[in-house]
Parts: sequence; C-alpha cells; structure tokens
Amino acid sequence: MTSSVRLSLLLLFSTAFTFVSAQAVDDHGAAADHHSPEIECGGHDDYDPAGVILHHIADANEFHIIGDISIPLPVILYAPGEGLTVDLSSSFHHGQTAVDGYVMNHGRINRLADAPAALMEGHQEVECIAHTTAEVDGKTRDMYYALIGGERYLLDAPSVGDGGLLGGGITSFYDFSITKNVFTMILASLALIWLWGAVARGYKKNEGKAPSGIQSLMEPFFVFLRDEITIPMIGTKHYERFQPFIMTIFFFVLFCNLLGLVPIFPGSANVTGNIAVTMALAVISAVVAYVHGNAHFWGHTLWMPGVPTAVKPLMTVVEVLGLVIKPFSLMVRLFANITAGHIIILSLISLIFIFGNNGENVYGAGAGAVVSVAFTLFMNCIELLVAFVQAFIFAILSATYIGAAVEDAHHHDELGHHGEEKIAEGGAMGGAVTGMHTPAN
Repeated sequence: MTSSVRLSLLLLFSTAFTFVSAQAVDDHGAAADHHSPEIECGGHDDYDPAGVILHHIADANEFHIIGDISIPLPVILYAPGEGLTVDLSSSFHHGQTAVDGYVMNHGRINRLADAPAALMEGHQEVECIAHTTAEVDGKTRDMYYALIGGERYLLDAPSVGDGGLLGGGITSFYDFSITKNVFTMILASLALIWLWGAVARGYKKNEGKAPSGIQSLMEPFFVFLRDEITIPMIGTKHYERFQPFIMTIFFFVLFCNLLGLVPIFPGSANVTGNIAVTMALAVISAVVAYVHGNAHFWGHTLWMPGVPTAVKPLMTVVEVLGLVIKPFSLMVRLFANITAGHIIILSLISLIFIFGNNGENVYGAGAGAVVSVAFTLFMNCIELLVAFVQAFIFAILSATYIGAAVEDAHHHDELGHHGEEKIAEGGAMGGAVTGMHTPAN
C-alpha cells in the first residue's frame, strides 16, 4: 500500500469519524439545551449547525468521544471565600450532577450564581440546563440556567481577565483545570522534549559520523530553519542565541496544529484556534524581542534620529503603537487561520444533516454526504499544509522582530553604504549602455 493511499484512507477515516461525532454531540447537547426562559425540561430535535461547530472549536473540561462516552480530565476550581474543589470531570455526569455548586455545561464548568448554601456543597441532581438570551448593558448575552429541585439558578462561566471585551469578565470562580487545550499543549511539549532529546543523543552517539535514524529525519528541519529563518532575519552575529527559541516556537505551533487535525483522542483540541493561546505565544515572542532590544533599536523607537524635533513626538507614538501591533498581528493571524479551517470543515460536515433535514430526507443526506466527503477530504489536505505554513510564518515573523531589535547600528550603516555603491554601479552601467557619461560627485 503506497503512502498516498494510506494518507487517503486516514483522511477518509477522520472525516467519517467526525461525521458520527458531530451528530453524537448534537444529540447529546439537545438533551440538555432548552431555549425556553421558563426552563421546562425536554429536548429538541432540530439540528443546530452553529451550536455544533462552536462546541467543537471551543475548549472543554473533557474529551468527548461519542454519545455519553468521554475521557475525563482533572478539574481544579477555586471560588473566593469558599476554597478549592479538585475532582475529575466525570463526576459531573455530563451536566446531570452538580458538585459543590459547579455544573458541567456543554463540556465547560459553570457555577451556580444565585443558589442557597445547601446546594453549594456535595452532589446535587441537575434536571436540565437551559439557554436563553438577554440584553445586558446594551448587548445580547447568552444566559444559562440549571434546574435543580424544580428551581432555576443562573450559571456563571469562569472568570476571564478581558474586562468583558470578549464576553467574559470577573465572575464568582476561577477555573485552573487541565482542559483539552492544556492537555494537548502538555502532550506537545512532552513530545518535543522526547523528540529533540532523541536527536541530541543521536548527535552524541554519531559524533563525526553521518547522521542516522531520527537524527537524519530532523536535521533537514534544523538546517532549513537556521538557513531560511534565523540567519537571514537575525544575522550571523546573533542567530545562535535565538535559534533554540525559534525552533521551539516553530515545532510547538506545528505539533499543536497537527494534533488539532486528529479527530479523536489525544487530538481534536483546537489549541492554536484559541485566541488566549495565540496571545500568550505572541506576547512571549514580543518579550524576547524587546528585552534583547539594544540602544540602537530603542533610540530609533522612542526618539528617532534624523527627524525634525517637531515631528519626533508623533513618530514616537507611531513606533510605540508598532510595538503593540506586531504581537497583535501574530496573535490574530494564527488564531484566524486555524479557526477558519476548523469552521469550514465542520460546516461541510453539517451539510449532511442540513440536506437530510435531520433524517427526514434520505436522498438529501446522501447528496450532502457525497459533497461533504469530497470537500472535507480536500480541506483536510489544505489544513495539513496550513499547519506547516502557519508554524513557519509565526517563526519567521518572530525572528524578524528579534532581528530588528538586536540589529547593530553599524550593520544598518553598512547596508546603506552598500546600497549607495549599488546605485552608483547601476548609474555607471546605465551611462555606459546609453553612451552617456555619468558625472562624478
């Protein structure tokens, strides 16, 4: 069996599994999602493609497999004044049980916001979880309620330090759990430690010999990143200091991207499609660049030489804004590209259930399946390419920012001098070709 056939079968299996998983998640969610403000328990049968897609790309406190089957993850919750709760996500029974006032709401832990003290300890049976919308401060917000003992209680999501910008804010508790994204990042880190540890042992073992085994597999990656990113962007004088960082950034983003394409455990987590993760990576790259910035870099940033004094304050504002815009562009670019890929694939899969009208139209479902399988296989191939491309772009832009921060002043002057020489040479050549004499300065 050729490698191309194996790859095609793998992609086909991934597509088929995602079909089944998408429907299973929708069925599971339908049993707990209720849109009536009166909180009357009872499921609905309508397929909600937007809800399913958002569920798949969001983080969760468990790895959902199919139906009621899931792989639990550690839950670490803290409520000010009430202490720490440590448990496994399986204790919540997919939202059917409240533990110390915490409830599993579609894969994420929420907390009872207005419940009596008796419900904030021990285990309580949850009859259902309902969803509605409400106007809060002029904005439409999603509101979730838990029905316990015939009474409804508002649910709080975990505290998010975004000041409400992204719909979060400081709430009644903090979630320090090992979620899908955290687990995948730990897994990617351990895989990188093992991989490059094996490469290092290979170099020691084969010192003075031709590389072999995993060493020969990874050496082209190392040489490519060094010769195409680190040296051109940072320069021969400083590149060795930053080569480990660029390598780490590239392979960490790559491994997280690749694990996100695997539809089953230990994959399926949308790590680099989480803006909090990409923000952290972008901030790390910015800190590494700006901390190593030399006097030449900061002089040109804060008080640009050679510019009229009256214009310098304006230029300083622009340059300082640039210090923020650079990591912001890194954050948004990676987040948007990875998230868009996942949304497209899941949207294509949803065509099966939309065309089939939830099983009422078999021919529509069949036509949707044909279209979805073909385009999903194609998109999986594109996403495989995007996983490498986005890791490369993140690494090369990080190296560019570092190179600008550590560039020596004399290096800049040499470039200008060589540029003037090239212009002079071009002018002399042009004069010779046209028969005109280029006047000397």
